[in-house]
Amino acid sequence: MNELYNLAKNLKALRLQYGYTQKQVAEKLGIATQSYQAYEWGVNVPTLQNFIKLARLYDVSLDDLLE
Repeated sequence: MNELYNLAKNLKALRLQYGYTQKQVAEKLGIATQSYQAYEWGVNVPTLQNFIKLARLYDVSLDDLLE
């Protein structure tokens, strides 16, 4: 549960740091905006493929996304 909260918080912080909207990140992942919003709200967890895409998008490790 704590990891999910950290992931949601980190995804939002990174998105804002890079100046992306939720819609832009969703488009980069090839998913619906609502699906990406669920990641930031801590309601859903990205697939492994999307996890990797997010790490590459923000140039961070997978561990960094969870910490």
